[in-house]
Amino acid sequence: MDQWQKDLKESIHDVETLEKVLGVPAESVRDIVEQYPMRITPYLLKQIKEKGDAIWKQVVPSPEEAYPDSACDAEDPLHEEKDSPVPGLVHRYPDRVLLFVTNQCPIYCRFCTRKRFVGSPGTLTPDNLNKVVAYISEHTEIRDIIFSGGDPLMVVDKLLERILSALRAIPHLEIIRLGTRVPGTLPSRITPAFCEMVKKYHPVYMNLHFNHPDEITPEVGRACGMLADAGIPLGSQTVLMEGINDTPEVMKRLMQKLLAIRVKPYYIYQADLVRGTQHFRTRVEKGLEIINALRGHTSGMAVPHFVIDAPQGGGKVAILPEGTLLHIDDEEVIIKNYEDKIFKYPQPAHSEKIENALPLISSRHNGRRA
Repeated sequence: MDQWQKDLKESIHDVETLEKVLGVPAESVRDIVEQYPMRITPYLLKQIKEKGDAIWKQVVPSPEEAYPDSACDAEDPLHEEKDSPVPGLVHRYPDRVLLFVTNQCPIYCRFCTRKRFVGSPGTLTPDNLNKVVAYISEHTEIRDIIFSGGDPLMVVDKLLERILSALRAIPHLEIIRLGTRVPGTLPSRITPAFCEMVKKYHPVYMNLHFNHPDEITPEVGRACGMLADAGIPLGSQTVLMEGINDTPEVMKRLMQKLLAIRVKPYYIYQADLVRGTQHFRTRVEKGLEIINALRGHTSGMAVPHFVIDAPQGGGKVAILPEGTLLHIDDEEVIIKNYEDKIFKYPQPAHSEKIENALPLISSRHNGRRA
């Protein structure tokens, strides 16, 4: 048994141990854990500094998960199951698909989009893998696949390689991405053997999940360094959550720390409308405030996209702060920078006007000048 598997066995997963270790009354969350499983790795447990801190809130069950909320009451708010042509595969966007490798995770985030099934038994079977390969082989428009779950790094190297090998054999499938929270919650899983195995199937990318600067530790830095040294481009995904990372200061520190360990900030997500997660939600304006506070005040590499994954399977929609593009016409563009200073950029006289390129801007600012 590898060290990471031993670490998993020593994780907190029952309410009695939770009460003994963290003092959470077992009966206060027993029903919650029966519905939505819990797992807290020994590594992440050490990162909790005090009751109710940013890491505590992400992994310790709360009675608030049972509070009703009519706006936040969907089991599958993104309609992933409706967009699944074969078991384990979601095909929503034209040229890319998402593959559920396993239902297991190193930890069970209390805000998880897939609370409906994570923690239950289930790993991609050989028969379902064959169906996935057949579907992608028939759909030559698919050039990109994202491994998800659960967490794809929760399966052993041998099984993960079997999946990678089968998919890499499809000629038109260009890019493989692994979506994982493992480096930040179970860094012992990232081993030299794992990195050497993944290298054989490039181009492979990884999207990592981090929500707070306290998650960036020396152990996490070493794990991400090993992945980067293996030639794997690393991006980050962050969920905007009340009381965890909903201030410009916290988010700025997180993004800067990610760059320092060679992880490029990619997305900040508005929280999904998942049953049992309503207490994590912020107003959308909070995300816009954070993006505005990042722009110009830190490296552009540290400014991710702020997105809402639209309900009913509408896909990701980038939400942009208003007011940077003040006016556009045939002669010039008027823009405002991060210091609220106004600048004019002349249009090239020789270029042909592109009709309908910016209908929203044109209608909103027609006739207005700075």
